[in-house]
Amino acid sequence: MSTAEAGGVFHRARGRTLDAFSSEKEREWKGPFYFIQGADPQFGLMKAWATGDCDNGGDEWEQEIRLAEQAVQAINKLNPKPKFFVLCGDLVHAMPGRPWRKEQTEDLQRVLRTVDSDIPLVLVSGNHDVGNVPTPETIAEFQRTWGDDYFSFWVGGVLFLVLNSQFLYDASRCPALKQEHDHWLDQQLRTAGQRACRHAVVFQHIPLFLQSIGEDDDYFNLTKSVRKEMADKFVEAGTCVHAHTHKMKMPYHQRSPVPVAPCASPARTAHFSSWEPLRFSFPEKWRILSSFPALSVTWQDSSCDNCYVSFWP
Repeated sequence: MSTAEAGGVFHRARGRTLDAFSSEKEREWKGPFYFIQGADPQFGLMKAWATGDCDNGGDEWEQEIRLAEQAVQAINKLNPKPKFFVLCGDLVHAMPGRPWRKEQTEDLQRVLRTVDSDIPLVLVSGNHDVGNVPTPETIAEFQRTWGDDYFSFWVGGVLFLVLNSQFLYDASRCPALKQEHDHWLDQQLRTAGQRACRHAVVFQHIPLFLQSIGEDDDYFNLTKSVRKEMADKFVEAGTCVHAHTHKMKMPYHQRSPVPVAPCASPARTAHFSSWEPLRFSFPEKWRILSSFPALSVTWQDSSCDNCYVSFWP
């Protein structure tokens, strides 16, 4: 698929915002809504994992294609339609510059093009998308293929922030880009405060932590110093939804009544209401899609202060 052909579907994030929604029209609460969240479709992972060569394997991804197609079919049947469909990173398995990356990307784009045109795609970058240690070149490649690597948008009075968590993991090869990212995030959080934003949701790939904020550093979390800084910021934001671990987890930051980083590895739905502003569920009919997670979120009441998240197995 050419860049021009993909542009209308995938390049929705430009200029650090999403063109699918009017920020002026969407800043005000208009009533309940929901969205779908998925993570780690990672075309090529199953073969790489099966052969025990996650760094170099992954020359087949037919099973991932089938699961992704089933997930899209399920999403397209939803009524009413979700406001949007967000994928929280690791879109394909092959790292930048590795074999099969182009082919994996083309196959995933082919599947995602079948998502109902009334359900905008929101695409988040993961470590397999921009590299464990990103560079200006890998970031530019992601932007050419999928759109901006970080941005914000409003839907139904809720502010959504999409971050590039690789800048938080290791930005040693692109310090200037990280500085721009951090400055942008601080501005967004100030804007949320100035506009008395009742709710804000952060999407990123790598979780702040897995079990507790004081846990040891790991491949699957951010370093202690970074996670503490970001968790304190996100207390004001509300909720951070991540991926990366390929597991269902629900860590909490002690200063916040809401989960700081609920993981979204399998397909899930989430609902906001006056008594349960953020409730995540794992639909029974989507259990077979364990490699292509999805989540639905519904926001029912903009005035609720007591947020929590729960799961149904």
